[in-house]
Amino acid sequence: MPKINRPRRGSLAFSPRKRAKGPIPKYQSWPIYDGTPVLQGFAGYKVGMTHVIMVDDHKDSPTEGKEIMVPVTIIEVPAMKVAAVRAYTKDTYGRHALTEVWAGQLDGVLSRRISMPKKSDTESAIQKLSDAIAAGKVTELYALMYTQPVTISGVPKKVPDLMEIKVAGGTLDKQFAFITGLLGKEIGLTSVIQMGTYADITAITTGKGTQGAVKRWGVMLRKRKHSRGGKERHVGTLGPWNPHHIRWEVPQIGQLGYQQRTEFNKRILKIGENGQEITPSGGFLHYGVIKNPYVLVKGSIPGPVKRLVRIRPATRQGEHVIRTPAIQHVSVQSKQG
Repeated sequence: MPKINRPRRGSLAFSPRKRAKGPIPKYQSWPIYDGTPVLQGFAGYKVGMTHVIMVDDHKDSPTEGKEIMVPVTIIEVPAMKVAAVRAYTKDTYGRHALTEVWAGQLDGVLSRRISMPKKSDTESAIQKLSDAIAAGKVTELYALMYTQPVTISGVPKKVPDLMEIKVAGGTLDKQFAFITGLLGKEIGLTSVIQMGTYADITAITTGKGTQGAVKRWGVMLRKRKHSRGGKERHVGTLGPWNPHHIRWEVPQIGQLGYQQRTEFNKRILKIGENGQEITPSGGFLHYGVIKNPYVLVKGSIPGPVKRLVRIRPATRQGEHVIRTPAIQHVSVQSKQG
């Protein structure tokens, strides 16, 4: 009798598969950048998918120079606002927040997300942070930015999403002058990333609740003789007698979905200002009409419709050549079926 061997198919790379703490993804690393100071991230809301007709500009592709159909994901990206500047210091115990500088005028809707600072002397806070930079206490600067979902018709909420975005490029003094000049102002996506470049897209995936080993890890259904008593969806074994405990590699029941995932090197095909030009008749399914600037990303991205999506310049650029996409047509055919 031949030996039956079929390892579980699911990757252990993301174990333990626990639910994300919230719908706002968090970055642990940022791209290396040496130019003039810039913000290294942005956020929007997933709209849905469509397709475009464009000229294939990949070198040595079998269809190079010809028109091809490319699936794209649409993200609505209204302007974000800079609420504060956060400075970090570093010691033998790691990185710690040192101080913050809040904008003088903040939107009232932000109070539904956080407790607003009652006394905010922006000028003295700027001077305090400037002195800390001069003393060499500051190692990194971040911008606290928030979205404006109240301007979006497809997302049924008004409470903004607040997140940290790294300030990179130049010296700390130049970064400080750059970001303090943006306090309380609106920032568009084009100031962070350009059309034709590559980006990392991060979102919280669609939650599927508690699932068994078959769906969660892709194990085989047990054969008829091996599954008596209605146990065809159980794993064949929980492990050896020794070690005398169940190892973490054994596929078992648990949470599936609602986990942070990052798609690396997604090409930005188009950044537009008028969402009406790509909205199909009847609007997008489960979303509606786009009223703000938008971005078309090649391929699919994690998460369901309306989910917050974070965009970061690609950290694994490699040999990418930046090319301006030649888009001939964007499908606006109704998605209603």
